[in-house]
Amino acid sequence: MFFLIRKLNSIELLLAGRLVVGLSGGIATCTVPMYMAEIAPLRLRGAVGVLCQLGITCGVFLGQIAGLRTVLGTENSWHYMLGAFIPLCVCALVLTSIVLPESPKYLYIIKEQKQKALDELSRLRNMDIMLLQTEIANLQQEIETKTTSEPWTVRRLLKDPSLKLPLFLVCLIQFGQQMSGINVVFYYSNSIFMDAGLGDSGSQYATLGTGVANIAMALISVPVMSSLNRRGVLLTSTYLCFGCLMVLCISILLIHMVSYMPVVCIITVMAYVIFYGIGLGPIPYFIGSELFDVGPRPIAMALGSVFNWGGNFIVGMTFPTVESIIGPYTFLIFAGFLIILGQIVRIYLPETRGKSTIDVAESISHGFNSRPNSRHTT
Repeated sequence: MFFLIRKLNSIELLLAGRLVVGLSGGIATCTVPMYMAEIAPLRLRGAVGVLCQLGITCGVFLGQIAGLRTVLGTENSWHYMLGAFIPLCVCALVLTSIVLPESPKYLYIIKEQKQKALDELSRLRNMDIMLLQTEIANLQQEIETKTTSEPWTVRRLLKDPSLKLPLFLVCLIQFGQQMSGINVVFYYSNSIFMDAGLGDSGSQYATLGTGVANIAMALISVPVMSSLNRRGVLLTSTYLCFGCLMVLCISILLIHMVSYMPVVCIITVMAYVIFYGIGLGPIPYFIGSELFDVGPRPIAMALGSVFNWGGNFIVGMTFPTVESIIGPYTFLIFAGFLIILGQIVRIYLPETRGKSTIDVAESISHGFNSRPNSRHTT
C-alpha cells in the first residue's frame, strides 16, 4: 500500500495505510507486554516485561536510520521507507503462528483447558510438568479466586469498585508516558544539535545517538527490573526527567546568549533520554499486567493503550501550535504533568516486584481509600 502512494499521489491511501499500521501498533503495545508477563516466571516478570520497550526502541532506531537522507529519507524514496517494515511483519507473523505457545495462564484460568495449559507450560519451560508444581499451584490459586464465569467487558470493569484505582493507575501512567515530553525532546534535538554547530548531517547522526542511548537504557532496564523496585525506579525516572525538562527550557532560552549553552542542551537531551529509558519508557507498558488478575487484564491493558496513543495524538496535534506561541516554555507544561504523575504514583502505586497479582490487586481494592505505601517511604 505504501509503495503505491507516491505513484498514485493519493493522500487517502496514505491515511488508510497509517490507520492500518496504527491499529496494528495499538494491538501490539497492548497484547505483547501482557503476553510476556503471563508466560514469564514470577522472578523474571519485570525483566521480560521490559523486552517490549526494547523492541520499540530498536524499531525507532531503525526508523531513524531509514529516515537519513543518505538512506531513504529523500523525496524520491520516502514511500519505500514507509513500507520497509514489511519483512519484520512477516517474521513476526511466522513467530506468533508457529513458534510461540498460547499463554498457559490464559488457558488454565480463562478457558479452563487445564491439560492443554499444562502441556504448553511444559513446552515453554522445557521441563517435565512434575518439576513445575509451584507454578501449577499458583495457577490453581488464581482460578480459585474467580467468583463468576461471567465474561469481562469494559462496562463490567468500569463498574467494579475494586478495580477503579488500578484502572486509573494504568491509564494515568500510560498517558503520563506520552505527556512526559519525550516526543518534544526528540523534536527539539535536531535544532539543538544544529545550534551546537554540528551541521545538517552531523545533527542527523547526533539524533541517531539519542536512539542508541534509548536502546542502551532498554537493555540496562532488563536487569534493573529484576533487582530494583518498580515504584522506586518509576519515581526516580519521573523526577529526573522533570529536572531535565526544567534545565532544557532554561538552556534553550539562553542558547544564543551564552557560549556554553548548546553543550548544556546536548548533555541535557542525552540525560533526559537516559532517565526516560530506565523507567518512564518500559514500566508503563507492563505495569498493568502486574496490577490486574488475568480476567480483567486484557481490557485494562487495552484501555491503557488507548490512553497511551491518545496522549501521543494530543501531543502531536497540539504541540506545533503551542510551541509557536510559547516556544521552549512548552517544556514547563510537560514538567507539570510529570509532577502530577510522580505524586499520584508515590501515593497510590503499590510495589509489584516479586508479588502475585492476587496480593497486588488486594492492596488497592479499596479504591482511592487504599494506601498501599503508607508503611513505606519513597
